[in-house]
Amino acid sequence: MMNETTIFDRIRTSCARVANVAQHIDIDREELAQFAETLPKERLESPTMDAEHHLVDCGDNTVAFVLTLDAINFGSGYFPKLRPLDGRTGYFLVARALRDRFAEAGPYSAVELTQISAEDCAALFGQSTDQPEPRELMELFATALRDLGELLIDRFDGQFTALVESADHRAHSLVEILSEMPLYRDVATYRDFDVPLYKRAQITVADLHLALGGQGLGRFEDLDDLTIFADNQVPHVLRAAGILRYSQELTDLIANGQYLQPNSPEEVEIRACGLHAVELIVDHLREQGVETTSMAVDNYLWHIGESPPYSEGPKHRAKSTFY
Repeated sequence: MMNETTIFDRIRTSCARVANVAQHIDIDREELAQFAETLPKERLESPTMDAEHHLVDCGDNTVAFVLTLDAINFGSGYFPKLRPLDGRTGYFLVARALRDRFAEAGPYSAVELTQISAEDCAALFGQSTDQPEPRELMELFATALRDLGELLIDRFDGQFTALVESADHRAHSLVEILSEMPLYRDVATYRDFDVPLYKRAQITVADLHLALGGQGLGRFEDLDDLTIFADNQVPHVLRAAGILRYSQELTDLIANGQYLQPNSPEEVEIRACGLHAVELIVDHLREQGVETTSMAVDNYLWHIGESPPYSEGPKHRAKSTFY
């Protein structure tokens, strides 16, 4: 951990504060400790990135791919309304379609990104803009990609690599740079204090590291300081494991398929308590001599959330640009 207070310290502190006063969620410490003991230690030490859905180990093109993908790495609240593409849904639909585009035509230039439209995004991801929710998401994707293009042109001579180089191998610096874009400013207000989460900015660091094998622009001196990438999947896994216990009111809202308002108390508590619970899991594992990180635990939990029994039952949904 670096000596100065970083953005990651602020995330952890604010999420612990939310967990201490949450009205809708409790963390069961006994269940947490028991669950931590069941985690496969080998999966927590060296997370990987699959090449089926991502462009890995391709140098500058991989840098461009990761920055482009994570600019639109959100929309889980909309995913049930999207039609599958080549049998894929959700994140894997988006990642594979973008990977195929890069394989066929190379990266978008910064100028091309500034000109992209909702219709362009719909064509890329095999969606129709006739229905309101898919169209809304495609419009948000286009906005996010235009923001990225404008940032690249305004500050980095249109170069993806120059953006990452400017962080000087420091994860917290890259998070701060990316968070200059409006749709990356993942900070909620809970009661009378701010709760920074920065899911997409943090996962961009992790994805660069994994896709580049920790070398070159994938090397970050403070990589282990990353928190989890607070979304709706990891809290769902923790809830299914009995670690997060929701109030009946919140349980009913989710069971009925009702959208949670982004940055509402319930939605902030889910994300913040999920993040804090993983911090407790990491602390427990380290006490047992397991060398792991929040990033590695997040990677494992997210992926087991794709399969039964964790994939069963409804997750919370919010129409958010942060996850």
